[in-house]
Parts: sequence; structure tokens; C-alpha cells
Amino acid sequence: MQGTYDCQIWVKICGIADIETAQAAVRCGASAIGFVFAEKSPRRVSPETARRISNSLPRGIEKVGVFVDEDPGKVAQIAGFCGLDLVQLHGRESPEYCRALGLPVIKAFRVRDARGARDLDVEDPAEIMERYAAVTNVARFLLDTYVAGNPGGTGRSFDWAVAASLVARARRPVILAGGLTPENVARAISIARPFGVDVSSGVESNGRKDAGLIRLFLENANSGEGELPI
Repeated sequence: MQGTYDCQIWVKICGIADIETAQAAVRCGASAIGFVFAEKSPRRVSPETARRISNSLPRGIEKVGVFVDEDPGKVAQIAGFCGLDLVQLHGRESPEYCRALGLPVIKAFRVRDARGARDLDVEDPAEIMERYAAVTNVARFLLDTYVAGNPGGTGRSFDWAVAASLVARARRPVILAGGLTPENVARAISIARPFGVDVSSGVESNGRKDAGLIRLFLENANSGEGELPI
């Protein structure tokens, strides 16, 4: 499902760990803030930290929690405690898992490389995305780069033409992730034509979020090259 915008694309700044960075992202025009709860991630935050940041955000900014194959009860507990609007699932959570969770879900899929749409890490991308689209609370899809043993946040990109083919067939809005930076985001949007984009390492310097890179990323994401027709 291609994005349809009159000016701005949806942008999530992920891996936020402090109030100052979250507020800087909002001032720059971010649509959403992402908190990572996956245990093995270097960007992991505690629910208490995420709650403090969440409570500091203005209305209209979506708060997203990132999980990987977590116990659904724990996901629901953290989502409620932190006031999350969506949960982003980066593991092998099944459609049944998503349905039972009962929360608005962004389901992530990992794309291998440029050899074609079948390089998603499932047998048939179109078929599997259809299965998730049948779950009413799966609100959006996210496409990230496949790296063996790593569920996401690798800083590596994949062929955006492959993403475009999946975006066109998806029955949910699609978010593009994987190796996006201020330098390439406008081009990525113009090729893949997603609903939104998701960035973490691409706006970091020395492993920390950089307010200047966040501002530049948002400016370029909404530049003329990245605009989509109504």
C-alpha cells in the first residue's frame, strides 16, 4: 500500500533513551518515537525510562515499543505502563500471536537482498503478508534488512526496488527501515514509496543520537525528491 501525502511522510526516530533527544526529534517534526525493549539490543531502555519520556511528549506523537519474541503478557504490561500507541514486533511472532495480543501492531519483516521479492525471510512474502493483513489489529508492516542472527537495527540497507514491489502489494501501510541516513532517505522514499520511514543508527554519532542528524534526516525525508502524490 503506497503512501498518500500532501506534504509530510510519517517518520519514526527509534532507539530513544532520554527526554532531551525525544523532544528534539519532536521539534524537528518526527511523527513517532520508538523505544526498544528487546533484551539483546544496545539501545534497550527500561519501562520506567520509556514511561518518563512518553509522558513528556505532546499529543499526536505516536509512541512505539519494539519487541522481539517477547512473552505477550509482558508486551501488554509494558505497553500499558508506558502508554504505547503501537507495538513493533521484530521476531517470528505469528498472526495468531498478534491477534491474541490485541494491541495495534507494526509487524516487521526482513528483506535479504536485491535478487527479488522472494528474498524475504519467509517462503512467499505476498502470502505471508496476506496472513498478517487478515489480523485486524495488525495496523502496519515494516520492511528491514535481513542480517543473520540480528532482528533489526543493523544500519544496513537493501534494494529499495524490492521494497517498492512489496509496498505496492501490501494491504497495510508499509514503513521502510534498514540503513536509512540523511543522505539516502529522500532517494529511498522516491523509489520505495512507503507510508513512512524508521531510523535509528542513521541519526547517531559515536553510538548516540545526534540532534543535527535527526533534523537533517527529517528535512530530507520531506524534501521534494521524497514527496508522494495525493
